[in-house]
Amino acid sequence: MSPSKPRGQYAKGAERREQIIQTATDVFATEGFERTALKRVAELVGVKEATLFHYFSGKQELLTAVLAERDRRSRETGSLDESGLAALASVAERNTNEPGLTTLYAVASATANDPDHASHGYFQDRYARLVEELALDIRRRQDAGEVRADAGAESLARLVIAAFDGLQLQWLYDKKVDMAGGLAELVDVLLAPARR
Repeated sequence: MSPSKPRGQYAKGAERREQIIQTATDVFATEGFERTALKRVAELVGVKEATLFHYFSGKQELLTAVLAERDRRSRETGSLDESGLAALASVAERNTNEPGLTTLYAVASATANDPDHASHGYFQDRYARLVEELALDIRRRQDAGEVRADAGAESLARLVIAAFDGLQLQWLYDKKVDMAGGLAELVDVLLAPARR
C-alpha cells in the first residue's frame, strides 16, 4: 500500500463528510430534521441512510456538525459592519428564514446540558464565545456612553442572549412573535444609559 493511498481515501472520506454536512444543513433549514429528513439527505448525497453514519458516530454528531455549519455560514454571510448588538436583528431574520435549523438549535440546546451529550461541548463553547463577543461590544459601548455602565458587560450580554433564545422559542410556537423587534426593544430598555 502506497503512503498516498490512505491520504486519498481520507480525502475522499472528508469530502463525503463535508457533502453530507452541507446537504443536511440545506435540507434541515427548510424541511426540518425529523421524519424523513435523513432519508432525503442520503438520497441527495447518493448513499443509503445507514451509510450516513459511517461518517458520523451517530445522529447527534451529524446534528452538531449541521449546527456548526449554520454558525459558519452565518459568520461568512454576515455584514462586516454588523457585530455584537448591531447583528442581533439580522441573526433573528436569518433564523426566521431557516425554521428547521432554528428548531434543531432549540431542541439540541435543551437536551445537550448533560456533559456526556454529543453536543454538550459545542453549546458550552458557543455560549462562552457569544457572551465574550457581546460583552466586548457592550463594554465598548459603555466606554462611549452609549449603554448603561451601572451593570457588568458580561451580565448584560448573558441577559441579551437569554432574551434572544427565549424570543426564538416563543417564535417557534407563534410566528407572529417579532424576534428582531423584541430584541431591539430589550436593548433600548435594558441597555439605555442612566438619565441624570
